[in-house]
Amino acid sequence: MAVGARSGHDEPDKRAGGAFGDDTTGDDVTGDERAQPPGGGTPGEGDDDTAGGSGRGPKKQRSFWKELPLLVGIALVLALLIKTFLVQAFSIPSESMMNTLQKGDRVLVDKLTPWFGSEPERGEVVVFHDPGGWLEGQQTPTPNVVQKFLSFIGLMPSAEEKDLIKRVIAVGGDTVSCKEGGKVVLNGKALDETAYLYPGSVPCQDSFGPIKVPENRIWVMGDNRQNSLDSRFHQQLPGGGTVSEDEVVGRAVVIAWPVTRWATLPVPEVFDQPGLDQAVAAAPVGAAGLAGALPLVLWRRKKLAARHTAA
Repeated sequence: MAVGARSGHDEPDKRAGGAFGDDTTGDDVTGDERAQPPGGGTPGEGDDDTAGGSGRGPKKQRSFWKELPLLVGIALVLALLIKTFLVQAFSIPSESMMNTLQKGDRVLVDKLTPWFGSEPERGEVVVFHDPGGWLEGQQTPTPNVVQKFLSFIGLMPSAEEKDLIKRVIAVGGDTVSCKEGGKVVLNGKALDETAYLYPGSVPCQDSFGPIKVPENRIWVMGDNRQNSLDSRFHQQLPGGGTVSEDEVVGRAVVIAWPVTRWATLPVPEVFDQPGLDQAVAAAPVGAAGLAGALPLVLWRRKKLAARHTAA
C-alpha cells in the first residue's frame, strides 16, 4: 500500500476532487491561461490586432442612401458645366430646316469652340438667339417647374428661350443675292444647293440683294426656303436681316434624337468651291500692292526733288 501511495495512485483522486471543485486553483486556472492571447492582455485583443493592427474593428461602409445625394449633386454640377461650356440640346420646333432637320428632332450644339474664338462659317447649321423681332407674335410653350429645372441644367432642350436654327449662307464681308426662281449668288458664284434644300423647294421665291454682309454678322437661310422666315424677311429690322455673331449660341453638330434619325451635320461641299473667298481676299492683296508701291513712290519723289535742287 505504501508503494501504491508513493507511486501516485492517490493522484486521480485529487484530479477528481479538483474537477468537482475541491481544488479551486486547478483546471479553471489552466483554462484561463489557454484563452489568454500571446503576450498577455484580455481575451479577444489578439484577434483585433491581427485584423487591423489598430486595436479597432473593421471600418463600417457608408450607406448607399447616404452617398446618393452627393452623387446626384455631382452629376447635376457636371451637367450644368457641360451645358454651359461644352454642348447643349435643342429641340426643333418647326419645319423650316427640312429635310435636314425635322420637327421634333433633338440636336446637340457645340458651345465649346466659340470660347476659343471660333466664328460661324458658311454652310454651318447654327442656333442663335432672336436678334429682335424675328419671333414676335409667336407663342412658345410654357414648361412646368421640372421641365424648367431640367432645361436649366441641360438635361432637356430649352423650351421657353426664343432661339432659332438656320444655315449660314454668308459671313462678314460677303455679298449675297438671288433673283426670283434663280440660284443664290455668293461673291459672284452661284450656289448649287440641291444637296440640302427641301425637295421641290426653290433657292428663293422672291428676289433680294445684292447685300453686303457687315463684319461680325452672318446671313442665314432655312433649308425649306418656302417655309422659313429667315434673313430675307427681316431686312427692315436693325442689321438688315443679318445676325450678330454675339447672338450665336453655337453650331449644331449632330442629330441625337430620335435614334433612327442619328446623323452628323457637316458643311456641304458647295461652300468649299474655289472663288468664294475671292472678295474677302481682295482687300489683303490690295493692301500688299499698296505697301509694295509706297517705296517706289517715295523714291520717285526724292529723285524729282533732287533735280529741282540741281536746277
